[in-house]
Amino acid sequence: MLYSTLTPAEKRRRLRARLDDSDELLRLPGAFNPLSARLIEQKGFEGVYVSGAVVSADLGLPDIGLTTLTEVAQRAAQIARMTDLPTLVDADTGFGEPMNVARTVQTMEDAGVAGLHIEDQVNPKRCGHLDGKAVVDLDTALKRIRAAADGRRDPDLLIMARTDVRAVDGLGAAVDRARALVDAGADAVFPEAMTGLDEFEAVARAVDVPVLANMTEFGKGRLHTADELRDAGVRIVIYPVTLLRLAMGAASRGLDEIATVGTQEALLGSMQHRSDLYDLIDYRGYTAFDSSVFDFTVER
Repeated sequence: MLYSTLTPAEKRRRLRARLDDSDELLRLPGAFNPLSARLIEQKGFEGVYVSGAVVSADLGLPDIGLTTLTEVAQRAAQIARMTDLPTLVDADTGFGEPMNVARTVQTMEDAGVAGLHIEDQVNPKRCGHLDGKAVVDLDTALKRIRAAADGRRDPDLLIMARTDVRAVDGLGAAVDRARALVDAGADAVFPEAMTGLDEFEAVARAVDVPVLANMTEFGKGRLHTADELRDAGVRIVIYPVTLLRLAMGAASRGLDEIATVGTQEALLGSMQHRSDLYDLIDYRGYTAFDSSVFDFTVER
């Protein structure tokens, strides 16, 4: 009932333990709202991802750095508190200069996330799989990560460095920058817009921290299987926009059906049933709690 049974500190500790103790691949689908985070947990995944692109799209905005720290942190908090799984959040470029990055880290800690990633794009940023990206110089990128690591109060909070330099200067530059970001304090690396398994493997060989793969649809690379990514040395995989795209696709087809036919009768089989929704949000737990509070007598 209500929210997670685990504290944010415990979720962070468990995420660290899983990354430290085995070679398993942690799968983090992107939640577009708190209810979808609970569904991700119910389906047996290892974590939840909060995508900056999804937060932007949910507000009707393009993913070009228009969202604020407050907006992203609020959505991250709503999602993180709904599940016992660890939540990883996209913190864009840190929402400002190094001091802002430190504040971003502490704000995300307060939001209850288990980790966040800071990227090396310039502002205004753009989706990592679009052309025309630009990255900051290495010194600026390192300062962002140092500020993030120094600003952290909980040592178990996962600080991940994302680099978009592959699309700008090639794989060699991405490998070199990944090494430097780890030396600056990154606990994990997110090399964006890799074009194949060999590129993920090259980054994984170059660093001694977990590497994340972004399996976003309609992007630069092929959609690899979990087994392929695990064999390439990847430790975390995100599916950032998958659920939103599925939901919006179904919503569009449903509206077309109603507009054309005049009823949603033919769509019932593809809908989540009311009983499944009630189970997911734990109606029984709320009812039991309410009854225990109001349906009782005081002994005299």
